[in-house]
Amino acid sequence: MGIDFGTVRVGIALSDPMQIIARPYVVLANDSTIFTKINKIISEKNVSQIVLGLPVNLSGEDTEKTKEVREFAKKLKKTTQIPLTFSDERYTSVEANQLLEKMGYSIRDSRKVIDKVAAALILKGYLETVK
Repeated sequence: MGIDFGTVRVGIALSDPMQIIARPYVVLANDSTIFTKINKIISEKNVSQIVLGLPVNLSGEDTEKTKEVREFAKKLKKTTQIPLTFSDERYTSVEANQLLEKMGYSIRDSRKVIDKVAAALILKGYLETVK
């Protein structure tokens, strides 16, 4: 499972059982039920690994957003036994926007799916590094 954390929305992506393909899955509201929703997906989809995008600056250093993601990860780890790893998410939103533009999405329509596409790019990058 790939996760693109946002303070308002959280994008979720899943891979196939052979962990070859990353595909956008869903965008969830980041509210008081976020961990319940994530754990439901983990259970229903037999998730064995969580890859959480870590936003660092261009020189690889932590930012304020990095601290938010690390706090989110800490809370998520308390609700699940699934291993969690971080993956550099620099440029995933830009790349996701470019992909959606090529696919013909308008800016308004892309807002509905950008987070799960970014999550898929995070997961794709991770899968490529572990193969």
